[in-house]
Amino acid sequence: MSLLEVATIHAEPASLASLRGQEVLARFPDAEVVEIASHWAIPDLHGDEENVARWVRVKAEHLVLGEKKSLTVRPNGRSADFIAPSTANGCAMACAYCYVPRRKGYANPITVFTNIDAIQRTIARHLGRQGRKPEANQCDPVDWVYDLGENSDCSVDARVSDNVADLVAQFARLDGAKASFATKHVNRDLLALDPRGGTRVRFSLMPRRDAKLLDIRTSSIDERIAAVDDFVAAGYEVHLNFSPVVLRERWQSEWALLLDELGDRLSERAKAQAACEVILLTHHEGLHEVNLGWHPQAEDVLWRPEAQEAKRTEHGGAVVRYRVDVKRRAVARFRELVARHAPWLTIRYAF
Repeated sequence: MSLLEVATIHAEPASLASLRGQEVLARFPDAEVVEIASHWAIPDLHGDEENVARWVRVKAEHLVLGEKKSLTVRPNGRSADFIAPSTANGCAMACAYCYVPRRKGYANPITVFTNIDAIQRTIARHLGRQGRKPEANQCDPVDWVYDLGENSDCSVDARVSDNVADLVAQFARLDGAKASFATKHVNRDLLALDPRGGTRVRFSLMPRRDAKLLDIRTSSIDERIAAVDDFVAAGYEVHLNFSPVVLRERWQSEWALLLDELGDRLSERAKAQAACEVILLTHHEGLHEVNLGWHPQAEDVLWRPEAQEAKRTEHGGAVVRYRVDVKRRAVARFRELVARHAPWLTIRYAF
């Protein structure tokens, strides 16, 4: 089915009354509107285990409108210096390894946060307190980098509301700051915006065999690679996000082929400004159980107890990651693959 066939919009009253909320409703005039008390607690969606069997259909047919209550900017230090307040949560795509559903239960459609003005003010005030970036780091040599899409895919969000367009315009104006988001969806409407170098798009890539199994409802790897030069020409900085790296048979040879292809297909201009991040798979027992209900084939490669161990994240959550020894060897090998097959590509970080 199509990426978005919105039939039902669940909306908090304040979001329903907001300008942004009304704009979203206008995009989907035939959708039924259901008022809810909280975007975090929708019993018909999050609490109904029968929705697992409708995992993809729920993503296409349902949309949620809410307000972002926690307007804080958090430090990051890996992909970005800071995590900006989210303008959305959830996704219409259905990547089998996505961490966002861990908090949602049995359904994970897009939630649009309609208080975009408050989010933009929070970002501007935070930047004003930072002053100039004192020294280069792995995030950026000059600008403070703010991640916009921690809990969603901004390229898909831009098909639902103007939140992303508003943020691209804001960062085009802000001096000393840069927006950043990773994406698996090629939304060419974003090419009509005017980022002026203020937004970094990180196209997520993986070998085609992995993508076919795990990247459900996403743009193809071919589409993503083909989009890189176009987004550079439109004024975006474009990096590559090698994530997740899934360890299974032939993983090294398949990544080598992908790296060779990037060298052949990307222009010299794109390669000159590119950098990448490398992120090995992190999984979760709850997501494992959800996947068994709608896409059990994915768990054949994602759930590997013989090579994985339980870990606590920095925020206290329980996840499953490759064992320390397995991960250390894999990261070292991936660095060797990039050095050999894509020497033009800087690795910003790998873990």
